Formats: sequence, structure tokens, C-alpha cells
Amino acid sequence: MHIQFETIQNHLIVKVDGELDHHTAEEIREEIDKQIDSKNIKNIIFDLKDMYFMDSSGIGVVIGRYKKVQKSGGQAAVINMNKRVERIFKMSGLFNIVKKFENRNDAIESL
Repeated sequence: MHIQFETIQNHLIVKVDGELDHHTAEEIREEIDKQIDSKNIKNIIFDLKDMYFMDSSGIGVVIGRYKKVQKSGGQAAVINMNKRVERIFKMSGLFNIVKKFENRNDAIESL
């Protein structure tokens, strides 16, 4: 698992490579929260191009970060999903709270 951050205006882009599961969820959650708390972050965009697995712990990370930015009027989005991860988002109902965009520019312009 590898995680990278980029901040554009008040958007935090979180690029997750590998697996987001019970082994990595706590570390990822803590790292994302540090970024949100230390910067003027309103919206979070998960770039999942290189993420190939996600379990219920990963779903919890996404929901928790959505709730965190929502408290300040922000939104959560996802970009660059593969079919396997997209199916997990659909089955879990995450698309009810997280918006899907084709690319980073579309997400930034729409949030």
C-alpha cells in the first residue's frame, strides 16, 4: 500500500495504490485526517487508479472522510476507478454519498 497527497485549492487529492483493507485502513485514515486538519481542505477526491482491492474497512475509511469534510460543507469524490472497486462502491451504496468523476479536472470543477 502506498498513499500520495496533492492539494489543489481547497481540494485534497488522495491517491491510493494497492489495497485498502483492514491491514492498511487505520494508517490511511490517520494520514488523510492529518492532511485535512493541517490544511484548509473542504473537499476530498480519492484517485483509485492503482487500487486493486478494498474491503469493508476501506469502505469505512471513505465514509469517515466523507463525514469529516461534510461537517465543513465539503464533499467527497472518486476518480479513476477500476471495475472491481466500482462494483464494491455500487454494492455498498457509497455512490449515494460519494460522487464519481472521470478525471481530476471534472471533480475539481464540480465540487
